[in-house]
Amino acid sequence: MGGCLPCLQGQADDYIETPDPEERRQQMLEAAEKRQQATESRGLKDPEGVKRAQKRKAEAEQKADIAGPGEGGLKWQMG
Repeated sequence: MGGCLPCLQGQADDYIETPDPEERRQQMLEAAEKRQQATESRGLKDPEGVKRAQKRKAEAEQKADIAGPGEGGLKWQMG
């Protein structure tokens, strides 16, 4: 019955302690955020510049929506 116990001696030093669930969850969250940032910036030289341009475009569209159909846009004259 005690035949397996001698083979386990000395292996306690090699045991790697796993982090607690909260620490592991935090590590997984950080890794997921890094992957998402890498995916978003893949192929872009200036990913922050793209984000700024998207924000400016969204703000311009919002202003156009607020201004209504009579404001801005093309102007024409008759005659």
